[in-house]
Parts: sequence; structure tokens; C-alpha cells
Amino acid sequence: MKRTREYIVSAFVSGLLVVVPVYLAILLLLKATHSVMGLVRPFVSLLPESLPAEGVLSLLLVLLVCFLIGVAVRTPAGQAVRDRIERSVFQRLPGYGLLRALTQQLAGTPEEHVWKPALAEIEEALVPAFIIEEFEDGRYTVFVPSVPTPLAGAVYILSRERVHPLDVPFTQAIKSVSRWGSGSRELVAAMTTAQTQR
Repeated sequence: MKRTREYIVSAFVSGLLVVVPVYLAILLLLKATHSVMGLVRPFVSLLPESLPAEGVLSLLLVLLVCFLIGVAVRTPAGQAVRDRIERSVFQRLPGYGLLRALTQQLAGTPEEHVWKPALAEIEEALVPAFIIEEFEDGRYTVFVPSVPTPLAGAVYILSRERVHPLDVPFTQAIKSVSRWGSGSRELVAAMTTAQTQR
């Protein structure tokens, strides 16, 4: 019964983590489109009445603004403004740092503070983990995700001997966790290869 309950909760959380961001993005896009309809009304009269021009032009205007902001953020000045806003507003939101780091890792644009895939020795087993930070004395802070929800799990501080960093992509480690351990053979093979090269 406990396993069934854990499975149901885990499946619900996994679905929620996919549905909520998509829903919020669509909701924001529709809200923004509705907000700019007043701006495009003068141009709608120039187009045939058979076209849903007001909605289409509003959507195109919102997409154009998103594109221009994306281009501006890639400039040094835009990057500085974005960093300032992020530090003063978004970093105060609980879970923002975690979601940002995971999103960047999945997008293939990691920052200097990366979640390095590893296998950690917990009790008598090897478990997929991510190295969060390294102590001066060689110990590691590792995050061990729960299966199949990589955003939930436990944090351990382990000695260097119990943590085996892996030279595999972040996405490969996440896939193994989200697929109930399928693909762990490649993780163990990467650990074995790293140990033989020492």
C-alpha cells in the first residue's frame, strides 16, 4: 500500500512539474496577446474582415517583443540588467535557483556551479546522485534524487571515497532517474572506466 501511495504521489508530482510551466506559459502568452489588442486595432481595419487579424497581429506583436527582449538580454548591458533583476527578485523565490540550474543543465548551457553526475555509496548500494559542492577537506554535498522525480530527493554530505564522479552528460543521468533506473548500466560503466584510468 505504501509503495502504491508513493508511486501515485511521485507520478502526480512529475506530471505537475510538466503541466504547470506549460500552462503558465500559455496563460501568460494569451494574457499578453489580449493586453496588446488595443495597440493593433488601428491596423486591423486595413486587413480583410474575414481574417482574425486582431488576435493574429496581437500574438505576432507579443512574439516580436519576446524575440527583441531575448536579443537584448544577450548583449553585455542586457546581461547586467538581467543579473541585477535576478539577484534582487527571483533569487528570493523558493526553488528558483534549483529550477534555473536544472533548466540550464538540460538546455546544455551550464554555469560554473554545475550539478555533476555521480554515483554515491549509500548504505550498501550505489545510487545516482549529483555533486552540488565540494568541501575544502574533500567531502562532497550530493543530492540524491527520488525515482522518477528528479526534483525531489535527499541531500547527503559524504566523504570523497563514497562519491564517484561520472564523465557523462547531465541529461543522461536525469534520464536514468526519470526512467526508473533504466540506463544505469552506462553510469556504472562510466564509473568503472574512470576508476581504471586513475
